[in-house]
Amino acid sequence: MTEEIGVRGAVADGFESVREEFAAVATGEGADHAAQLVAYQHGERVVDLWTGPETTADSLFGAYSASKGAVHLVVASLVQEGVLDLEQRVGHYWPQFAVEGKGELRLRELLAHRAGLVGADTGFTIEELADDRIVAERLGAQRPYWRPGTAFGYHALVMGALSGEVVRRATGRSVQELFAERVRDAYGVDFHLGLPQDQESRFLGARPMVATPERLALLAASAGAANSLSGIAFNRHHPQNPGVWELPNFQVVRTSGTASFGGVASARGLARMYAVAIGSVDGSVPLLKPETLAAVGQIQSIGHDAVLGQQKAFTVGFHATSEYYPQLGQGSFGHSGAGGQQAFADPRNGIAYGYTRRRTPFPAAAGPENDRLISALYGAVAAR
Repeated sequence: MTEEIGVRGAVADGFESVREEFAAVATGEGADHAAQLVAYQHGERVVDLWTGPETTADSLFGAYSASKGAVHLVVASLVQEGVLDLEQRVGHYWPQFAVEGKGELRLRELLAHRAGLVGADTGFTIEELADDRIVAERLGAQRPYWRPGTAFGYHALVMGALSGEVVRRATGRSVQELFAERVRDAYGVDFHLGLPQDQESRFLGARPMVATPERLALLAASAGAANSLSGIAFNRHHPQNPGVWELPNFQVVRTSGTASFGGVASARGLARMYAVAIGSVDGSVPLLKPETLAAVGQIQSIGHDAVLGQQKAFTVGFHATSEYYPQLGQGSFGHSGAGGQQAFADPRNGIAYGYTRRRTPFPAAAGPENDRLISALYGAVAAR
């Protein structure tokens, strides 16, 4: 791998254009931009770059909704083993869920954001929102905001709690415990759903996750929409609700590893997590088999998202990432995060990608520079 002095880290031969694009992004963002970029090709780490004050290759960033990717890798592994069945009713695993018109909802539909349980009528305090058990109990008893299965909308702050409760009911263990055992520890993945106290110093030092001025202005402009479907989904109707970008800055969120948004990771962790899911890394057996990858990458919901009011596409708990980046192979899956994170697996091309940044971007959740970085990566792959 060749070394780079300005932007720290290294790239494999043939990936110099990715380094150049990453350097251009860092320069354009300003002197305080902090970010990491890592990519694997067929199990080989071909890009490993970072930039910004107080940032190292091992710095941990809030993963935000990229945490949902970690959670649903666990779900996929349980489906692979036959512990969970995508065609089974959610109420089979979680009897208390089968009320208020939710009795026929299938697990496949729940994971595709079709349940209509995007938030609670009265909202959550930050302590409640950080506790997946409390969120699941409240939503399991609640009437959905649309007839389950008839539409879809991003369950931004609660999807992991819903999935995690199904996992807990089926296995007797939390999704955080299973992720640590099956993925983090088994494969050496630097991603934490529940950050240990002795790792706290790696969380961006004294520079927590922050929002850009444009994002703050957008939030102020949408204050009147707190009781809309989107407002409820993002908990804006609760008087104590913090800004989304602030969530990883709460230690209760990091410590609990809140399944929807509480993960903490480096880009190395994000990329390796997907690399080990789809192929062998350092001689390991892949987490998921080809037939499981095909099922995980199959689109379940596509079209108008009732919460976000945008065209979106979801697979089984993941984003259908190839719908957002046309360079990717069919069946690619992953999950972005509100802090600008992007992470995915492209099984057809053997690519795994992880990107983190400190400042919550505007206007998109996944930092818009990912378009440039992913284009450079796939250009290098094609040329190689």
